[in-house]
Amino acid sequence: MILHVDMDAFFVSVEEIYDPSLKGKAVVVGAALEKRGDRVVAPRGVVAAASYEARKFGVHSAMPLSRALQLCPHAIFLPGHRSRYLEASHKIQEIFYRYSPQVEMVSIDEGYLDVSGSERLLGPPLAAAAALHETVARELKLRCSIGISTSRLVSKVASEQAKPNGLLWIPPGSEAAFLAPLPVRKIPGIGKVAEKRLADRGLRSVADVVAAGGDLLEHLLGANGAALFHKAHGEDAGAWFAGAVGQQGDAKSISHEHTFSEDTAQQETLLATLSELSQMVAARLREQGFFARTIGLKLRTSDFRTFTRDHTLSEPTHLDGALYSEVRRLFERTWKPRQKIRLLGVRASGLEHEPGQMSLLEQGRRSKWEQALAATDRLRGRFGFSSVQLGGALTDEAPRGPSPGSRIHEALPEFRKRKP
Repeated sequence: MILHVDMDAFFVSVEEIYDPSLKGKAVVVGAALEKRGDRVVAPRGVVAAASYEARKFGVHSAMPLSRALQLCPHAIFLPGHRSRYLEASHKIQEIFYRYSPQVEMVSIDEGYLDVSGSERLLGPPLAAAAALHETVARELKLRCSIGISTSRLVSKVASEQAKPNGLLWIPPGSEAAFLAPLPVRKIPGIGKVAEKRLADRGLRSVADVVAAGGDLLEHLLGANGAALFHKAHGEDAGAWFAGAVGQQGDAKSISHEHTFSEDTAQQETLLATLSELSQMVAARLREQGFFARTIGLKLRTSDFRTFTRDHTLSEPTHLDGALYSEVRRLFERTWKPRQKIRLLGVRASGLEHEPGQMSLLEQGRRSKWEQALAATDRLRGRFGFSSVQLGGALTDEAPRGPSPGSRIHEALPEFRKRKP
């Protein structure tokens, strides 16, 4: 038996712990609003999370902040505090391990637990899930939804159906019947493109997919179609669910993307976005103890053509300036002036736990940068990611400058006042 536990409006719920006055209000996590003259505007960026009160107005994650402000002008807009969310996530994981030694965290706010064979200790699966649900609420003051079934796929779908703050158990043998009436998009791994391709053949529900048969699905979607046929029957299939719970291994890549609210050809805007995305990826590399060997760019034009470019470094890195320098070179070789861009993404792959060999002089330079960026990470964790932007540190010459610390001081005067 597999439990899928998904925290409800996780970022918002954590913010409510630090500020209880937010409870019951429309809250959007992403960035604080800015005042420009007599107007209050939303900065560039997307919604990281929205409270259920804000969702009633159509606000959802990944939506441009400017659109969220239009839909819900009375909402409270907050910057994200990643250190708070990580701390809560670690506490959640600790609770999970009380209920099973086989735990797989698939993101900061969701995970799988294999409780097979533990009925003598925990009771029936539904009782174990109820106990876990109550423990998270009592100890952490956080809400979650839990799906229970014989497969990860069905448990994930069930937890979504149980939201908010609910439990849903799918008894053995009823998996296919539970999935049958649902839209095919509810199956993990089915995106907009696959959904449209299936809809063009009249396949809109999971029951339609089952009736179509594996051969037609494989013809339409290739290997993903073959996997979909098995998923529609409630089975774990495809790379999405490869391996046993708790045996997922290290991350393969780390990436961040940004979709512009309006397509843009402004080079300054595009480079500033790449700078911020590079910093976000680098921060996550340091947070997880990785160095990236390969840096990638994703670029989608206004006519929905998508280009991906990669470059493998001679030495792996997790420094903001090094990532941005490589991504900028890839961008300048790919982008044509006046070409409008819809989406930009930065990706780090070939992840390693060691930085590689370098000269003593290079080690000294990197050590200074890592100390400065560690302080920056702490400030971002306390005041939100957007509170610190490295400014002049992100140049083609970084990180070779003589005094990286002074560059950060120039970019953020407040940095001098607060000693981490």
